[in-house]
This record gives sequence, C-alpha cells and structure tokens, in this order.
Amino acid sequence: MNNNDVFKKLRVALQLRDDQIIEILNLVNFRVSKGELGNIFRSEDHPNYMECGDQLLRNFLNGLVIYLRGTKEEPKNPREVLDQIAKNKTAIPREDKKPETKKPFKPKTATDKKPFGQGNPSTKKQKPESPVERFKFNSGKNKK
Repeated sequence: MNNNDVFKKLRVALQLRDDQIIEILNLVNFRVSKGELGNIFRSEDHPNYMECGDQLLRNFLNGLVIYLRGTKEEPKNPREVLDQIAKNKTAIPREDKKPETKKPFKPKTATDKKPFGQGNPSTKKQKPESPVERFKFNSGKNKK
C-alpha cells in the first residue's frame, strides 16, 4: 500500500472534497493546486498520474490534526467537527444539480381523453421551415 492509497482512503473515510483538502494543507502552510490533487487521486495507469510523496502526506496528516483537534491554545472536539461537516454537506445543495421545475404528475381520467383526430389543431407541432428553403441559391447558371 503506497501513499496514494492511504491518501485516497482518508479522503473517502472523512468525506473530504478537494477544496477541503487544500484548506487542510493551508493550515500547515503547504500549497497544492486542485490539478495536482486530481493527479494524485488518479489511477496508476493514467498518463497524468502523480506519485504522492512523503512530504505531502505528512503535511496533510499534520493539517488534519489541526483541522479536527484544533491547536493547544484553541482545542476542538473532533466529533463536533465531523458532525458539522456532515451537516453542512446535507444543508448545502450542490451547484451542478439543477433544481427541479417539472410539473407534478397528474393521472389522466376518462374525461380528459379526446377521440382520435379531434385535438386542438393549434397545439399540433408544425414542421419548422428549414433555412435552406428560405433562400434561393444561384450557382452562376442563368435559367431561361
């Protein structure tokens, strides 16, 4: 088991996102970009895979101690920190999900059905005119 595996397992076990990992590393003044983190968490056969060094893992673990326990001057209860993280994940909706704007399902009744061919003609979709049909093309030949 290498450093990458340990780092991946800690990320999954603590349910940490990349921005949270960067925040943890900033607590110990260790700067890493999101791209570098992405390369560390890739599979070994990927061309952009990057080996996680001892220094990165050591600084992450030291930052994680500060993040969960706090400092000597300002100690924290790790259970409260983890509970707060879990609560924030459920309270904050993800930005990449679109809110649902669908109409609620309404089952059709027998009175809603119309006989075949007696619908409103204005609601039928008309075939849109293609842009090619609107223009007259002249390929340089004079037609008589």
